[in-house]
Amino acid sequence: MVVALAAALPALAGGAQAAERLVTSLSTHRVLINSVFTGAEVVLFGAVESDGAGPARRGGFDVIATVVGPRQTLKTLRKDRALGIWINVDSRTFIDVPAYLAVLGTRPFDQILPQERLRRLQIGLRNVVLPQQIGPDVADVVTDDPFRQAFLRLKTERKLYVEEPTAITMLSPTLFQASIPIPAEAPVGTYEVDVKLFHDGALVTRSTSAFEITKVGFERFVATAAVDDGLIYGIVTAMMALMTGWLASVVFRRD
Repeated sequence: MVVALAAALPALAGGAQAAERLVTSLSTHRVLINSVFTGAEVVLFGAVESDGAGPARRGGFDVIATVVGPRQTLKTLRKDRALGIWINVDSRTFIDVPAYLAVLGTRPFDQILPQERLRRLQIGLRNVVLPQQIGPDVADVVTDDPFRQAFLRLKTERKLYVEEPTAITMLSPTLFQASIPIPAEAPVGTYEVDVKLFHDGALVTRSTSAFEITKVGFERFVATAAVDDGLIYGIVTAMMALMTGWLASVVFRRD
């Protein structure tokens, strides 16, 4: 009897708490790239729904959305001046890092969570894990590492890494939206959208979705041919280069 009562207490305590469900949607699940593509925006919509089994939580919610593009391996070079010329003196290879990364929030991240939890959840460009090839080992490094800082700076300048702590707008206490910027240089592939819901610094729930960036038209034909028929693509490309050179010599030939 005592054991049964003790086992029932946790269930009763859990039932007294509100349980929220996070519902999210995207304005599109496919972004098409052609020769005149200059960038786009994918709008994220979301709603917080309660199951009605417990009392509503007091206070507002915070939302943080992380968008991760396809993974790739990149090399960062460091140049220095020697004998009057600039040469590569060192390099660092970043292994399997996001080609695109956007972190959006309802307010500054350090006002939502303490720094330790931000690091654990990898929220913000400062806290994202960027594995590097260092000798025979692959590991992340300290945040003030010059190669890591240079990598983040270059990605940010090209708008491939975005951190906007106030990009998510709360339309009501339970409705929100945000625009995910897609730059012209965004690589093709699948982009995963991870949305986390917080209340008083606690992670309540999360929702995941995805969209795809793909090429269309002549660009898609060229990309597909380069991958599926590499030899034929190489031969055709070489012939086109020869024809272009011959045509230029004819047009600009001096009599």
